[in-house]
Amino acid sequence: MTFASLFSGCGGFDLGFTSSGFRSKGAYDLDPEAVKNFRSNVSEEICCTDLTNGIPNEKSLKDVDVIIAGPPCQGFSTAGKRLIDDKRNHLLTLTGTLALRVSPKVLIVENVSGALSGEHAKYFKALDEMMKDAGYLTRTLRCQTSDLGMAQIRRRVLFLAWRTKRNADFETYLLPASNLRKVLAGACKQKNHRPTPLEPSGKDALIAKRILPGQKLSNVRGGKNAVATWDIPEVFGDITEHERTVLELLRRLRRQERARDFGDADPVSIRRLEAALGEPFHHLLEGLIAKRYLRRIDDTVDLVGTFNGKYRRLAWDKPSCTVDTRFGSPRYFLHPSRQRGFTVREAARIQGFPDSYVFSGGEHAQYRLIGNAVPPPLGSLAANLAKQLLGNGL
Repeated sequence: MTFASLFSGCGGFDLGFTSSGFRSKGAYDLDPEAVKNFRSNVSEEICCTDLTNGIPNEKSLKDVDVIIAGPPCQGFSTAGKRLIDDKRNHLLTLTGTLALRVSPKVLIVENVSGALSGEHAKYFKALDEMMKDAGYLTRTLRCQTSDLGMAQIRRRVLFLAWRTKRNADFETYLLPASNLRKVLAGACKQKNHRPTPLEPSGKDALIAKRILPGQKLSNVRGGKNAVATWDIPEVFGDITEHERTVLELLRRLRRQERARDFGDADPVSIRRLEAALGEPFHHLLEGLIAKRYLRRIDDTVDLVGTFNGKYRRLAWDKPSCTVDTRFGSPRYFLHPSRQRGFTVREAARIQGFPDSYVFSGGEHAQYRLIGNAVPPPLGSLAANLAKQLLGNGL
């Protein structure tokens, strides 16, 4: 069975197919760092090219069984700006156009679940209609990587199109989720493991000391899993109990008194605060603005630091949250018990890469490649479905 991959990245999708018995007829990506790592760890048969100009020597892919593709997801991701006209969104439909020029028996495309929501779903719908018009049957699957036995919560979508007159068991096989304790055991003995402890007296370390497993730094959420900046006076400054009352009230009101139809909170009007606190509250507001806990926006007031979670400390006995391109930064993700972020090897293991895959280049680029990759176990699931659609499955 043969396959070729478009938007290959560093090869996570490809690893899932080669480990399942498929033979590669080619891979294509524009990122030089991805191509370099792919060539060193997966196969030398990869071409560094801009696929908007077409597949180089596409005739070589004639009679290929499967085309797999992982077009960029940043324009669809809920972690980004989700611009409807992001140029990268159009690469999803370009994938269909390129595939039809080769006419594989099976096409499998991976992307984030956000590609199916809101206005952005028009791109997936266009891909689906394109393949159906060409005589393919189609199916879209929502996948959760923890259901594949991985130690990561990562929601993804697999789009399948086939013209083999066969079918597959599209009910994904549910396996117990793994956890960080299991997946990181022994990582310290492998390559790409270079821990960088936080400077003990630095701001990051002082914040990290106050964040327990399962917690994050967040001013906009309450509860035991959110640590507010005002809970860390050694970094952000002391406040009085009256000032704390104002901050916590504002945290509640900014989600209740909505002025916009987007986002999940808004600044709170002075009038609303006055109604809740009474006239003598003004000096508290001014004090909190001076201490840089609050900011004034016209006739409203809002918290400083309205991010929904930084310095997230993951827990040993649970799966990781989604591994993204920032996974090496302790300002976003903290090791369960160490005062540091995650190493490249740890990120790679959580993402399902084998220890035999040795990443090269700058560390920033390595984290980016890992965060953007299709997890190899998800690639293996796709390969198993492809086998069934080709008549070679169980």
